[in-house]
Amino acid sequence: MRYSEMFLPTEREVPSDAEVISHQLMLRAGMIRKLSAGIYCYLPLGYRVIRKVEQIIREEMNRAGAQEVFLPMVQPAELWQESGRWEYYGKELQRFRDRHDREYCLGPTHEEVITDLVRHELKTYRQLPKNLYQIQTKFRDEIRPRFGVMRSREFGMKDAYSFDADEEGAELSYARMFEAYKRIFSRCGLRFRPVEADSGTIGGSFSHEFMVMADSGEDGLVFCSECAYAANLEKAEVHPPEKADMSAIEEMPLTEVHTPNIRTIEEVSAFLDVTPQDIVKTMIFNADGQPVAVLIRGDEEVNEIKVKNYLGCNEIELAMDDMIEEVTGAPRGFAGAVGIRARIVADNSLLNMKNFVMGANREDYHVRNVNFGRDFSIAAFADLKIARETDACPRCRKALSFARGIEVGHVFKLGTKYSKAMGASFLDRNGKEQTMIMGCYGIGTGRTVAACIEQNNDENGIVWPMPLAPFQVIITPVNINDKALADTAERLYDSLVAKGVEALLDDRDERAGVKFKDADLIGIPIRVTIGPKKLAEGKVEIRIRDTGEVNAILLEQVEETLLGQIASKMRENVSGSHD
Repeated sequence: MRYSEMFLPTEREVPSDAEVISHQLMLRAGMIRKLSAGIYCYLPLGYRVIRKVEQIIREEMNRAGAQEVFLPMVQPAELWQESGRWEYYGKELQRFRDRHDREYCLGPTHEEVITDLVRHELKTYRQLPKNLYQIQTKFRDEIRPRFGVMRSREFGMKDAYSFDADEEGAELSYARMFEAYKRIFSRCGLRFRPVEADSGTIGGSFSHEFMVMADSGEDGLVFCSECAYAANLEKAEVHPPEKADMSAIEEMPLTEVHTPNIRTIEEVSAFLDVTPQDIVKTMIFNADGQPVAVLIRGDEEVNEIKVKNYLGCNEIELAMDDMIEEVTGAPRGFAGAVGIRARIVADNSLLNMKNFVMGANREDYHVRNVNFGRDFSIAAFADLKIARETDACPRCRKALSFARGIEVGHVFKLGTKYSKAMGASFLDRNGKEQTMIMGCYGIGTGRTVAACIEQNNDENGIVWPMPLAPFQVIITPVNINDKALADTAERLYDSLVAKGVEALLDDRDERAGVKFKDADLIGIPIRVTIGPKKLAEGKVEIRIRDTGEVNAILLEQVEETLLGQIASKMRENVSGSHD
């Protein structure tokens, strides 16, 4: 491709509304342009990278035995009503009516559609297993689209769905996809880590996210350097403390204390001269319309995802003031477990507490010397807190490490959540009807590109790993009006293209400095500079983008050198990518 013919509008200034580096560089490098909030146009340079990600995905999905389909983006409401997600999914689901007043939605995912397709076509165990995938546009009406294509409303995704006759087969399908994902992200040249994750609105028994390690990532990661444990912060388990013998500690009399305008843990701690570890917070949640009191030590934070999963509810949120007053008899800030009119569950951080402080369910009052059993009862202890640096690994008890990451892929063990609700069944070997066991596997194509940029950039622009680079080589004659330089560039360009090299010829009538800055900005891995001094010696300069290494190479050796470097960079970016 000739630069002069490309639709490649680069920008020098950093866009004011772009918060993260990938968003800034995708705009500046002419990869994307914003159409509306969370909706972007992909320009030729950006789409070339998207297509490379898609090609890697297709090759590895096909290698793993999956077959490609293409499903409608517009989905009828009755399928979602059948699965039970029409109301549960929330406002992210873009609903609309057609001219006949029939309800539809724009697909944010395709579990219902694929299950409907398969239940009508697969009838016996002989037709199983099957794994079907597509690369398609999705739409989720995000309340706060941000970070460019990292969290947009319209986005590209590869989604695959496996159907198996039994648990053993489902485990094998999950394992195949897990390994395929590791190969995909390794081939993309990414440093990533698979972590245990919450299944969210997709549902299912368990899942893993594939996280690209990046300081700008939205998600917190917890992992152990001593064993294989790794999890999203939402999912990260916390090992309960060893149960201590508390029998020698005398239970002190329950005492109510006047605490005017004292509400926060810090205020209560200072006023009563106790530590946050001596205080129990009582958090009131609205779980599917019912109040639930969650108790946690004063220096810890409740993990709402864990609470939701523990309770098995569809929706959970912190209770509004009217619900708090209904169950406690007091305004927000003074809730406690003694006399509360709600189910009570406690985090494991309370296991060894005695004579603790909590709200008195009375405005401007707290109580000292509260104790389990004597003063109130709880339904259960459970792991309900957010993991933090002082917690030990739940597997080996060694220290945990924390990092930030960008989710680029997610694999789910769905079980029979959709197949049972929608009647996707088959006849087994004995002619008995059984429910298919499903798995679901997604990769965000645009997110993968953005995550790659987050990991691979410098002060001059993008530094593409060779597997995803829109072009492998950029040929830069410093003066296109110099016939010798232009002719040499043309011959090299034609020869490389004939050998299958993805080359960009910068044939613009621009100053050399402008060309060099643009080459660095768009991140082409190898730049061949053709200048008069070196050409007089029968040489050109080859510069490697990621290292800055520059070498003068004889003209007759240029093609062989470039082909070798491209092959080397392809191997280099695949090996050692899995953290």
